[in-house]
Amino acid sequence: MPRIEDIFAERRSAKKGALMPFVVAGYPPVKNPAVKPRPMATSEVLAALDGAGASVIEVGFPFSDPIADGPVIAAAMHEALEAGVTPAGIFDDVASIRPFIKAGLVAMVSVSIAWRWAGGPRGFVAAAARAGFDGFIFPDAPLEESGELLGACRDAGCTASLLVAPTSPPERVAAIAGACTGFVYVLARTGITGQATPQGEVAGRVGEAVKLVRRSTDLPVAVGFGITSAQDVRAVVAPPPAGAGADAAIVGSVIVKRMGESASRGQDPSSAAAALVAELAGGL
Repeated sequence: MPRIEDIFAERRSAKKGALMPFVVAGYPPVKNPAVKPRPMATSEVLAALDGAGASVIEVGFPFSDPIADGPVIAAAMHEALEAGVTPAGIFDDVASIRPFIKAGLVAMVSVSIAWRWAGGPRGFVAAAARAGFDGFIFPDAPLEESGELLGACRDAGCTASLLVAPTSPPERVAAIAGACTGFVYVLARTGITGQATPQGEVAGRVGEAVKLVRRSTDLPVAVGFGITSAQDVRAVVAPPPAGAGADAAIVGSVIVKRMGESASRGQDPSSAAAALVAELAGGL
């Protein structure tokens, strides 16, 4: 059984939700006045988050034109790119830590990066799988153009998740959910990352979206966008009517922001991220 499926099966068996933190690979860069900044070792933060209670970790591949990321993540990606982060470097980092962590690893990557890799999407997915990635999220892949990406993931034994928007009609939700493997990613709201989602909307409107997905698939449902606190996490994974009843809460911008702030103060960003993830895990 693929690692992502195994993790969700274990969480469901224990009747507990999962926490899925998101980080930007290579961020924050390591800065030294005497030399050019270099990407942070992604392996360090992955090890820290694994120890802090993350079930699955999303690793964002820096991209010059992120489609849905707000100013925090977009700026982090820009800094990582300027410091020289590359997909090949990310693969090396992940390969170095994969044997030592239990958390699942999912690549959040633009289709442009996958298509420009040698061998196209199949070459990219195969290289990522060899490095230790368990699954993929392609945020800018429309269902109608996702066939080759999904096939590459299937052939590599990895999961592939597409996004369900709050505005998606029931028939499209069913089609997207049917194409996913591993889990279905439900957006808590429209717009970009980094904007808080009111808790009342999580239990209400988001809960209805989760129910809609569940009518079409038995796959776990993960909810992201605007999840910023342990209270938000609780609202995502708590059963109705108190919460949305999802299997996992995805948290990104607040973690990336905390890492950047800690680095600017000369502190360890990995430790800062781990402390925040441990706090967020309290909402489970």
